[in-house]
Amino acid sequence: KLRGGSAANYDVISPSSDVAASIVKAGLAASLDLSRLPSYLQLSAKLRDSSLVKANAQVYGVPFMWGPNPLLYDATAFLQAPDSWNVLWDPKYRGKVSLWDELSSIYMAAQILGYDKPDAAQLYNLSDAQLEEVKKKLLELKPNVRKYWSTGGELTNLFQNHEIVLAMGWPLNVVQLRKLNFPVGETIPRENTTGWIDHLMITSASRNKDLATDFLAYMIEAKTQKLVSDVTHYTPANPGAAEYLTSDEKKSLHLDEPDAYMLKIYFWQDVPRRAKYNEIWNEVKAAQ
Repeated sequence: KLRGGSAANYDVISPSSDVAASIVKAGLAASLDLSRLPSYLQLSAKLRDSSLVKANAQVYGVPFMWGPNPLLYDATAFLQAPDSWNVLWDPKYRGKVSLWDELSSIYMAAQILGYDKPDAAQLYNLSDAQLEEVKKKLLELKPNVRKYWSTGGELTNLFQNHEIVLAMGWPLNVVQLRKLNFPVGETIPRENTTGWIDHLMITSASRNKDLATDFLAYMIEAKTQKLVSDVTHYTPANPGAAEYLTSDEKKSLHLDEPDAYMLKIYFWQDVPRRAKYNEIWNEVKAAQ
């Protein structure tokens, strides 16, 4: 859309961290005047210092919200939280697992195979040989997979209807299921997990850059971040939002110890060979 003739129709976009870098490289985002973003330095340093939206000493985006892709489980089926993603492959859970229909499932299998060592960035630039091993690992999982989910509501329904007991999911699913009084558990296994940072960026084709800058300034204020989190249940990039949250809300959003929690998350990065990753993932899904 941004490369097409309608690019000027968009003033502000909110890409995830794996896409944001590509947008910057393609020259589709405008550099930001940080002097007009008074809350910028309040943003989490780990998120703010990411190189994904920086180039030529300029900043092209601000972190907005973030979160992990945790392992979710039906707490009635487990005495304690599973400590490894390997639980998904346990024959005991045949037909009781759901995987996200997204490249994060490739990243997870690559973690189990140790391809995140010594550098987690390798998850996003696997070799052909490594991708073949990932494919083999995911094909071994197929007997356990009831469904590859594509929307958060779909996954919530799978748990609620007792069709599955294990899944890679979102924190949003946890909130939804607990509102339904479903006994869902959430954990990050010992292998850690991947996660996302949503950024706010101004398009280079925008005709309203001043107004868009004012909008970004508003959206990263601590109070605004709290209000957005009330709706999305995503974790604010501005830790100052914690001032407006209850103790339970802070704990649920991991704003009680955000830096420690982030150590368990490998945030998505640009995937140079995205077409190859998609090819492997489609082959996994199509296999009988």
